[in-house]
Amino acid sequence: MAKVLTSPAEAGFEEKNDLLVKVFPLKSGSGLTIDLQTPVKNQYGRHINALIKETAENEGFTDVKFIVSDKGAWDYTIKARVIAALERGIQ
Repeated sequence: MAKVLTSPAEAGFEEKNDLLVKVFPLKSGSGLTIDLQTPVKNQYGRHINALIKETAENEGFTDVKFIVSDKGAWDYTIKARVIAALERGIQ
């Protein structure tokens, strides 16, 4: 069952080894869009984008805009922040 983001939300911090994830609802059928800022974009940008997309899809979300400011977060932190932001946006 698809979950629908009803309001903008965020999770995380802009500090070392963390990231700030902001989510915004999009019109139905828009899909997932990701605006990623990270100093390691050349090395890990594709991986981070895929991880965000996979996490959102696994949680049942389809029409969300992500604005992400990464400061070297590990995969488990990225997943946790994405899930937290999405869950905050449906409450």
